[in-house]
Amino acid sequence: HNHCRPYNLTFSHVRCMLNIWGVMLFIRLSWIVGQAGIGLSVLVIGMATVVTTITGLSTSAIATNGFVRGGGAYYLISRSLGPEFGGAIGLIFAFANAVAVAMYVVGFAETVVELLKENGTLMVDEMNDIRIIGAITVVILLGISVAGMEWEAKAQIVLLVILILAIGDFVIGTFIPLDSKKPKGFFGYKAEIFMENFGPDFRQEETFFSVFAIFFPAATGILAGANISGDLAYAYIKRELSLICVLKFRFSLLMTFFMIVSTLGSCVVRDATGNFNNTIVTELTNCTTAACKLNYDFSSCQAGCQYGLMNNFQVMSMVSGFAPLISAGIFSATLSSALASLVSAPKIFQALCKDNIYPGFQMFAKGYGKNNEPLRGYLLTFLIALGFILIAELNVIAPIISNFFLASYALINFSVFHASLAKSPGWRPAFKYYNMWISLVGAILCCIVMFVINWWAALLTYVIVLGLYIYVTYKKPGNEFQPFFFSLFLHNSRPQCLIMTGAPNARPALLHLVHAFTKNVGLMICGHIHMGPRRQAMKELSTDLAKYQRWLIKNKMKAFYAPVHAEDLRDGGQYLMQAAGLGRMRPNTLVVGFKKNWRQVDMRDVETYINLFHDAFDIQYGVVVIRLKEGLDISHLQGQGNFYTKSQSPLNLADQRLLDASTQFQKKQGKSNIDVWWLFDDGGLTLLIPYLLTTKKKWKDCKIRVFIGGKINRIDHDRRAMATLLSKFRIDFSDIMVLGDINTKPKKENIAGFEEMIEPFRLHEDDKEQEVADKMKEDEPWRITDNELELYKTKTYRQIRLNELLKEHSSTANIIVMSLPVARKGAVSSALYMAWLEALSKDLPPILLVRGNHQSVLTFYS
Repeated sequence: HNHCRPYNLTFSHVRCMLNIWGVMLFIRLSWIVGQAGIGLSVLVIGMATVVTTITGLSTSAIATNGFVRGGGAYYLISRSLGPEFGGAIGLIFAFANAVAVAMYVVGFAETVVELLKENGTLMVDEMNDIRIIGAITVVILLGISVAGMEWEAKAQIVLLVILILAIGDFVIGTFIPLDSKKPKGFFGYKAEIFMENFGPDFRQEETFFSVFAIFFPAATGILAGANISGDLAYAYIKRELSLICVLKFRFSLLMTFFMIVSTLGSCVVRDATGNFNNTIVTELTNCTTAACKLNYDFSSCQAGCQYGLMNNFQVMSMVSGFAPLISAGIFSATLSSALASLVSAPKIFQALCKDNIYPGFQMFAKGYGKNNEPLRGYLLTFLIALGFILIAELNVIAPIISNFFLASYALINFSVFHASLAKSPGWRPAFKYYNMWISLVGAILCCIVMFVINWWAALLTYVIVLGLYIYVTYKKPGNEFQPFFFSLFLHNSRPQCLIMTGAPNARPALLHLVHAFTKNVGLMICGHIHMGPRRQAMKELSTDLAKYQRWLIKNKMKAFYAPVHAEDLRDGGQYLMQAAGLGRMRPNTLVVGFKKNWRQVDMRDVETYINLFHDAFDIQYGVVVIRLKEGLDISHLQGQGNFYTKSQSPLNLADQRLLDASTQFQKKQGKSNIDVWWLFDDGGLTLLIPYLLTTKKKWKDCKIRVFIGGKINRIDHDRRAMATLLSKFRIDFSDIMVLGDINTKPKKENIAGFEEMIEPFRLHEDDKEQEVADKMKEDEPWRITDNELELYKTKTYRQIRLNELLKEHSSTANIIVMSLPVARKGAVSSALYMAWLEALSKDLPPILLVRGNHQSVLTFYS
């Protein structure tokens, strides 16, 4: 795929040029200059440039937020705003592209009819000839598009060359003011013509915004390459719509319009008769026009003339050095753009129908052949285009397209604003040069312009959008889509955390760290399990609820406090995991502190603690275990719910360190590292948490370093593969380290230290009689058997070796996020599993052992 990208990029540039340097440039720009004058024409082009550039930046952000599949703009909007708006705007955008086919074909037919008229060979009359030629042309284009578009990329280059030659031909022609062209209004560069044409002269009920509506389709080339196919669109927008391309390439194309506006306004008068007899022989006292000053009297044009900016749509042909080349340019631009729109509309419509948002249109989802061509969509697009071709007036068709395109652009811009405002973890565009507020301004600007151009058409468009939105909202399509307004408050891919804090102020480090990646938009519930006599526990529940919820508010913690009464920790954990939250605002990640004192307490409590993990996995929760080497629980340093104060007796060194560690996540973290040890894919939670941390103010200066296991002879390959994956996930990283020595045997002294740690928990069944050993294992199931130790020797060594590597590479990190080793339920004794966690995480900076529930939280799309 990578070797195709430069080719795709060129293809997209060419398509964009053909679309922008199209029908409006050659056969309507002169009329726009006549109506609006040079000054307002520049403003028309400037406004269109502002709208399309803002939309270009927004499109870049959405498109680089993941793969864009078939359907281009529809796919972007539906995956960002959800199916409610995506479905509505998809229909409108597909319809706009179908109508665009009619606009380009009518532009082509208009030029052909003009040539026929010059040679006196009209078939019926101008209007009906446009209809006949347009109908024949669209039938031929349908045949070409159905036959296949493999040749199109090569043909586009040839058409672009013709187009550039045509523009060059016009520029050269402006410097050759022939006497034969003067009666038609062309005098060459004259200051008096420039001054006369600078101001507006709106006629036939035209206004600034009606002229803008006719011109605007010329600027819609912004999405010309984004509707063909997913692969091409991704390469097109990700690579081509970079900051330089949006602001320079697009601007340079539209600069052509500024140049031609100035040229036309300086060389051609608004009205001319085309009659040589209108030359002024004697000086006229009542004639003050620029033409009069140049010895031509076109005063009879008040009754209507055929030439000049106002009357002749083929002014560029007339001015050019070689008129047939301009005609060839018009044919190139109109036919290629018509063909592109004829291919785009069915693909957008097919993508919409595949999502089954509107069951009535399901028949159009079917594709044919190896390329899955939407033949039924082609036929529908053909019929729509043919209907609008029968209107046969470019100035009527263009505003219709402008209305639909502006609606689409408003939604694209709004989708970027919405995604940025919602702070979804899925919103990670690789393109950084966008701004949510500029996108909002772009959306508002599009809506305002729509209403000013034609208020009832704009109103009708939004009534249709609203109607379709309501329909889809009630129909409720599949889970691929995220609901729109709900996503402002909750995103399925964000960790929604249930933290086993006990009293919330007892483990502040746990609370502050989790709050860093749930703050403002994620859900955080502080679970407190009260064990003991029921009556006393119920009394404590009611008083604690008010006290600790107040404490959370006072300490600016956006969290809920959820106390429950249970017989033991496991039951309480099950109650909370099953009942906490409301509707879709439910936790999906269990966060617990590491049980630091596991070797000193009753092993039944340790069994309960580990079973909590298994229960979480059973309920489809992810699990995060947080360990600080100093510990987490500071409740023994508090009195009546308040932190220890200096007036009390001095703290011993261990308690002082514990107190200092408990506040470390409240401070700015500085320029340090967040080290991610991604040992296997759990759905991406191990990568998502570090990314979310770096989006917060206190953590924004931290860099993410990624460590992965690999083979010594494939280190470079593994590093590149991981870098590619991270770039697809749009996660910035400062370094990737591939550890080729991850599976080597740990040091002897560390193995000896592990064996010494587990010695009190071993069963030693080989030294006992079978019956005694069986009875002891039954009474104390947490004990480690010799057989188990041998069976899991490799896994034991792995934990010890990982700790060695962690100390070697990550001893200075602010925080370590690592995959949590998981033992199959009932297969590994509690003591051995806790020993693994102890061996893995001891004597390190703060470490998060993370295991997702294998549901993907990091996607290639938004």
